[in-house]
Amino acid sequence: MEDRKNRQGGRPVARAATKYTAFKVKEGAELMEFLMKEMSGISRTRVKALLTNRVVMVDNNIQTQYNFQLKPGMVVKVSREKNKHEFRHKLLDILYEDAYIIVVEKKEGLLSVATERQKERTAQHILSEYVKRQHPGNRIYVVHRLDRETSGIMMYAKDEKTQRTLRDNWHDIVFDRRYVSIVMGDMEKDQGTVRSWLTDRTLYVSSCDYDDGGKLSITHYKTIKRANGYSLVELNLETGRKNQIRVHMQTLGHPVVGDSRYGCEADPLGRLALHAFKLCFYHPVTGEMMQFETPYPAPFKNLMLRK
Repeated sequence: MEDRKNRQGGRPVARAATKYTAFKVKEGAELMEFLMKEMSGISRTRVKALLTNRVVMVDNNIQTQYNFQLKPGMVVKVSREKNKHEFRHKLLDILYEDAYIIVVEKKEGLLSVATERQKERTAQHILSEYVKRQHPGNRIYVVHRLDRETSGIMMYAKDEKTQRTLRDNWHDIVFDRRYVSIVMGDMEKDQGTVRSWLTDRTLYVSSCDYDDGGKLSITHYKTIKRANGYSLVELNLETGRKNQIRVHMQTLGHPVVGDSRYGCEADPLGRLALHAFKLCFYHPVTGEMMQFETPYPAPFKNLMLRK
């Protein structure tokens, strides 16, 4: 009993309260099955609630997939501290997270990646601070970007190996990446493709219809609706160059609403009318098909209501 009380020199030694209940994985199993066995009496509904509330960690990474495959030697922890891992930010929502990737929806006005001028007010920094609360050694790795003025779905990696896998195999892994935009004027075609070579000139991106040394860029578009002098357009990127959609819409003579850099003087929404609403890919580690989609932004719909 004396040892259990951990006395030293006749006085109790202060010890921090355990923040987690930890379980060592001895044989392979799905996370749901494992937790129901280890936490005897717990229901499937309760396990799903724990996962949804982001309080289950596998090897110090939050895990939300009930069917995540555990391997011998892994350590599963269930937090005893309520709200410790909750994430709330007015410019960023987490749509999905596991040990390898994190999928988010960012609002317009937020940089995707840190720059020399802006390091803290970025999605990368916000998410880095969040994962460091789980474990000080955790980091966020950039895979792709959205312009500051563009809102929508994007993905980050949580380790360098996953980052490399995604970057090196992006076109094999990502099979559907779509945007919605409102552009000026009535689009002439119901659908079409813009193909040009883009060159980053730092302050803007130039477009050329022949190979002038720039990067080949291909955008497929479909006109959803025409109303009030605007067109609602859905865009599917075959390549992902800087400012690609914005430049290609200007090339067609229909710049994105609110895009003063590329020829639009109208700004009825007080923001760039461009939103990445769909991202579908094969998980870089498990191979599972992942599909994320958000509704068209309400202001976009309102602007297109016939008057």
